[in-house]
Amino acid sequence: MSVLVARPPATRRLTGTRHPIAAVAPVRLVMLLLLIAAGVMLVLLRLAWLAAFAEPATTRDAAEALVPLRGDVTDRNGTPLARTIDAWSIGIHPRKLVNDPHELAGKLAALMPTHDESWYYRALSSDASFVFLQRRAMPELVKAVNALGEPAMAYSREPERLYPQSSMAAHALGALDIDGHGIRGIERVLEKPLTDPLLRAQPVAMSLDVRVQAAMESELGAAMISFQARGAAGIVLDARTGEVIAMVSLPNYDANSVPKVLDAKNLDDPGMMQLRNNVTQSDYELGSAFKPITMAAAIDSGVVTSMARRFDARAPLQIGRFHIRDDHPQKRYLDIPETLVHSSNIVTARIADELGAERMQAMFRKMGFDTRPDIELHERERPIWPAHWARVTTMTSGYGHGIAVTPLHLASAYAALVNGGIWRPATLMRIAPGQAPEGRRVISESTSARMRQLLRLVVLQGTGRKGEAPGYRVGGKTGTAEIAMKTGYSKKRNVSTFAAAFPMDAPRYVVVAMLDSPHATAQSGGQTTAAWTVAPVVSRVIMRTGSLLGVMPDMNRDVDVSELLPLLWHAPGEDQAAPE
Repeated sequence: MSVLVARPPATRRLTGTRHPIAAVAPVRLVMLLLLIAAGVMLVLLRLAWLAAFAEPATTRDAAEALVPLRGDVTDRNGTPLARTIDAWSIGIHPRKLVNDPHELAGKLAALMPTHDESWYYRALSSDASFVFLQRRAMPELVKAVNALGEPAMAYSREPERLYPQSSMAAHALGALDIDGHGIRGIERVLEKPLTDPLLRAQPVAMSLDVRVQAAMESELGAAMISFQARGAAGIVLDARTGEVIAMVSLPNYDANSVPKVLDAKNLDDPGMMQLRNNVTQSDYELGSAFKPITMAAAIDSGVVTSMARRFDARAPLQIGRFHIRDDHPQKRYLDIPETLVHSSNIVTARIADELGAERMQAMFRKMGFDTRPDIELHERERPIWPAHWARVTTMTSGYGHGIAVTPLHLASAYAALVNGGIWRPATLMRIAPGQAPEGRRVISESTSARMRQLLRLVVLQGTGRKGEAPGYRVGGKTGTAEIAMKTGYSKKRNVSTFAAAFPMDAPRYVVVAMLDSPHATAQSGGQTTAAWTVAPVVSRVIMRTGSLLGVMPDMNRDVDVSELLPLLWHAPGEDQAAPE
């Protein structure tokens, strides 16, 4: 029996109408394109963010990163002093080792002698999943190790800190430890800003000038070798801003290799001479270089009101059981210019005695001699300040004995003596024009002007003659001090210092050079005094760098010392006259 099923009537499409699916197709297509575009945009934004802010990945966990990325450090003119580059690390997966560990250990020890064969064997036999064999490896070493054909070896690119100038300015720059953290110098001071992703994009500019730094290192290093000195220190300081243009401590080290030679836990161990920054960490009795500071205190306080005032220097000055003597006794009364020109201990002691302990201490405190040197570095030593200011202490401190400070203390003090009387803290960071710190007044402008005359006279007529740099109008003072030993002052060892400034008609820079325990040579005429050992160093540094620093030599300009010149000579019979 068949069943008939009725079929529905066929739907008939009207002419000119569109199917609903076809109507929405363009909308769906547009939406799809928009979604794709949004996805591409998200990918691009993510890539841009990673390029700008993300840390580069290595083959090991981020927590084990060897050296955090650090910003660059440059000198004041943009010359790179510290940069971060890519380096290699070499490791192995001991559990995946294919070759014989004894044989492989011997080959690795030959290629990487930082460890012996037994160390490599223990590493290869370890149960650890991964062991580092060498960090900060050169590409040549990676190629040689890879040629051994051990598939368990692993290599990764990691950031490496490079100091392009090698040992130059090592103590100012500092160094990193094996984990890439700053342990000395500016690297330690700027640990946060140098590693902050938002700050490290721009290089940090130091106040140093590599041209001046190189000249000071070269000249001071040559003198240290020539005179077989135990150590040396040198500094060039901007007298107007406190910026350190050059900082030299010898012996020094190469910051590129410092993690390999630093095994001592106490990095401030004085026995590690190459690591000690003599400019900021070593205290010295700086001798006659202190005399201008004492003279400035006397003039500023009214103890000395006339350059013509004379003091008795006919014989050694006895204070209790002590005798104060002159190295080059004139055996007569000396006025103020003569006191500095002939570097009289006797007269300076008399002037300090009139000043008294309270005013002497006040001047020294104004100059910062009672605190660590004012600079960003952590490597700073506290001065040796007398525990008791007896009368003899006051007198001897006037010519640099009984009180010990760093060369940086002295440089900052001389800047205040010649720049108009304003003391400013030293800095290793470049200061923008017009942004110098206000500082504090320590002497009057008139006293500073007088000190410029007197210091210029010392170079023209006195012990600083070998420090002259023709055309640069140098002024300064020598200082030769016996080194204090446990049994008293040594007769064979001294610290020789020359502190200078130029140009004295409008002082711009202070230059200090110091040698620790120089030996006499034919070059110095058998002398170890500052006049023969370090004054010539300062002269050569100024001659090499003066024009680079914007000070043009000019033989037609100078400080007017005409009113002081007549005081350097006395008619016969006047030498024994009573002081005024």
